[in-house]
Amino acid sequence: MADYRSEFLRVLQARGFIHQISDPEGLEARLNAGPVTAYIGFDCTANSFHVGNLVQIMALYWLQQTGNRPVFLMGSGTTRIGDPSGKSQLRQMLSPQQIEANKISILSGVQRLLRFGDGPTDAIMADNADWLLDLNYVNFLRDYGRHFSVNQMIARDSIRTRLEREQHLSLLEFNYMVLQAYDFVELYRRTGCILQMGGSDQWGNILSGVDLGRRTDEASLFALTTPLITTASGAKMGKTADGAVWLNEAQRSPYEYWQFWRNAEDADVGRFLRLFTTLDLGEITRLEALEGAELNEAKQVLATAATALLHGDEAAKNARNTAIHTFETGTLDLSLPTIKFDRSRLYEAFTIGPSSGQTVEGETGTQVGIPLAMFLVEAKLATSNGMAIRLIQQGAVRINDKKQSDRQYHVSEADLVEGVIKLSVGKKRHLLMRPE
Repeated sequence: MADYRSEFLRVLQARGFIHQISDPEGLEARLNAGPVTAYIGFDCTANSFHVGNLVQIMALYWLQQTGNRPVFLMGSGTTRIGDPSGKSQLRQMLSPQQIEANKISILSGVQRLLRFGDGPTDAIMADNADWLLDLNYVNFLRDYGRHFSVNQMIARDSIRTRLEREQHLSLLEFNYMVLQAYDFVELYRRTGCILQMGGSDQWGNILSGVDLGRRTDEASLFALTTPLITTASGAKMGKTADGAVWLNEAQRSPYEYWQFWRNAEDADVGRFLRLFTTLDLGEITRLEALEGAELNEAKQVLATAATALLHGDEAAKNARNTAIHTFETGTLDLSLPTIKFDRSRLYEAFTIGPSSGQTVEGETGTQVGIPLAMFLVEAKLATSNGMAIRLIQQGAVRINDKKQSDRQYHVSEADLVEGVIKLSVGKKRHLLMRPE
């Protein structure tokens, strides 16, 4: 393990953020000489970041906390191209209006994590559309194309993997590396940025920018990548049975976000405390040493600290209190995540098949209300009708804390308690269904 002297690299190393650095000694020297400007770029492909993006944002957080200046680059320009890294096919093309809407929504979800402003260590917001959209293609090729070796580009992992798998790679995607490299040079010229950070899959793209800056501006630029984060069981970070763990509150409430961290695997607690909270390392060492039932304390600390960082202390406290009230007392808590639905559906008549439990035509056995399997899918507690039926048959589903294992059960007005229906799957997934 390298013995770093600069505070920024010491913090990143101690917390598990460093995978590769292009020139550790050179970067150390620059960091020790004074504040450094560094950036990470994010394309606007969705309307929210997810937990998988959080490692990169936390790297920018620690950059700022150690007296350096972060640049948060939104890729409204490169979103129109599509990064082939880790992809097996061309990214879906979005309209300019969709890209702009995604950009605004993304920023709203992470605004607590960085301090923006005009001070020497305040974060800078940039968008590569400002320089990419007005490029003259012929002039750009003449001025910069000669600095790129196609041989080297083909050897980069993002390109090589697609070619080895004989998967289609468009000229559009092949140009992504060139534009990302140009972003680095442009930010160097505009802000003095000398370091680009990113996930391990971005190593080749970032090195292309380092090389281009040396060739065009004789600049000493640096690359730093973070490791791919997976859970102890090997699952991709931020992927759950009900989909991605989004950072925006509209996509995943603070309570649901708290629950995600509370459900961390035992072996992940210490690592996640280092990566996704700002707790003191000594306290983290104490917490990860807990065993058995006491480890639940560490998981609650992880969940509360991670939620407070993203949503604020009050939201984290409320999420924790709601969870404790729900899990320990088993009573109805009206602050649980709530999904609204049309009240008239509670009175609809459905005809069911006696063996399948599915709504079918021409069979006897009419029931009033919403088929429970359908209700679970609408609540996003199951991803399909088949999965919902399996959960019901396994006894994992509860309505108002009472187990319901009848696959033909229909949710009706009789299930309303204080104007809502509490729906649960397992011990840790709860929400309220509110008719309107």
